Amino acid sequence: MTFFEQLEFATQAEQAELQSIPIIRQAMAGQVSLNQYVGFLTQAYHHVKHTVPLLMACGARLLDDKEWLREAIAHYITEETGHQEWILSDIAVCGGDAEAVRHGQPAFATELMVAYAYDTIARGNPVGFFGMVHVLEGTSIQLATNTASVLQKSLNLPAQAFTYLSSHGALDLEHVAFFRDLVNRLDSEQDRTSLIHCARNVFRLYGDIFRSLEGLA
Repeated sequence: MTFFEQLEFATQAEQAELQSIPIIRQAMAGQVSLNQYVGFLTQAYHHVKHTVPLLMACGARLLDDKEWLREAIAHYITEETGHQEWILSDIAVCGGDAEAVRHGQPAFATELMVAYAYDTIARGNPVGFFGMVHVLEGTSIQLATNTASVLQKSLNLPAQAFTYLSSHGALDLEHVAFFRDLVNRLDSEQDRTSLIHCARNVFRLYGDIFRSLEGLA
């Protein structure tokens, strides 16, 4: 198996657990409320705004033998810059207070996932951070585009309320192909182990963000 295939195999249980979360199944069936959708966007804003800073922090900690990976990070930064503003725009179209979200605090589950990513880079192996990249991009391909279409109908919202979900479903198809080729170049067992470890934990942490939305009416 390639390393990407090993990564998918090693995280099957965590991925299945994420996909079994009731609110995710409800969203795919168009059975969530507007408040829950805005709640999802709110927490997405609070972790997506850290994507570029996390990539920068990761790149800064790589050693010289990972210059090829640092160049890939520069590509990711270009692709990811400004996406948090798409989310705020979606919130506004839904009738939410985008500025209150911008200046608000994340849910504990969201804060914990972001903190774990920074800790992986600063205290652990910075290559491990790509485990988080795997979780977020892979999940959005599986859920984002179809869910956006279903929710647009069930919530009776315009397409402009789903900029983040719709764009990421298509965009991340390209990103996952790029990611697959990237991680297949990793030849260090330590790097591979760190990446799988991070991915397993982020699947759980990301799932907790969705669980935190279940109490919203």
